[in-house]
Amino acid sequence: MKTWKNWIFSACLCAGIGTAAGLATSCTPQGQKADPQAADSATEENKNMVVETIMNRRSIRKYKDQPVEREKLETLIRCGINAPSGMNRQPWEVRVVDDAEYINGVTEIFKEANPKAAEEEGFKNMFRNAPAVIFIGSPKDGSGQFDCGLLGENIVLAAQSMGLGTCFLGGPVRFMLDQEEVRPYVERLQFSENYGLLYAIAVGYPDESPEAKPRDAGKARFID
Repeated sequence: MKTWKNWIFSACLCAGIGTAAGLATSCTPQGQKADPQAADSATEENKNMVVETIMNRRSIRKYKDQPVEREKLETLIRCGINAPSGMNRQPWEVRVVDDAEYINGVTEIFKEANPKAAEEEGFKNMFRNAPAVIFIGSPKDGSGQFDCGLLGENIVLAAQSMGLGTCFLGGPVRFMLDQEEVRPYVERLQFSENYGLLYAIAVGYPDESPEAKPRDAGKARFID
């Protein structure tokens, strides 16, 4: 119940902030017409960088051959673990891998099992060629999956604001969990005994600028 109440409070707070921002940019003294130039100036001054980051973020599947600085990766993790969680349980464990030996080792096993995938133009590794991968673990009983999703969203939005690209990875994780040959690499992540690998995030400098895909705004509506 507390988690649900906290969610409602957060949603209301976000809505209130958005409403206040809208009022700040559109209101004029009673009986006066809005000055278009002044309105444009107000809009520029009141741009919400968080909203812009959310709207500009894309899933990146092509990365430059450029390592991500450890300082930036550390910042991403700090942003991730500052996500909200029910009763502040923080039911996640995060492992960052930017070691080429690890990434290439898993990829070699993947290539043996999926030779056609490895023949794709530009293929370098099974993590969309990203130079760094963030692995997220959650309790094996499934109790932390919602909170781990919040952690991941914090990470990808922070990455967007820092000029980095990201992509949530499900297929590579399934391969790692299903293939016995990959078990040593999963064990190297050193998740706690009651934790298991849930998903991963590819991180790197983007080598593409994909357009936004359509969103169905009809799936969200006010209830009066």
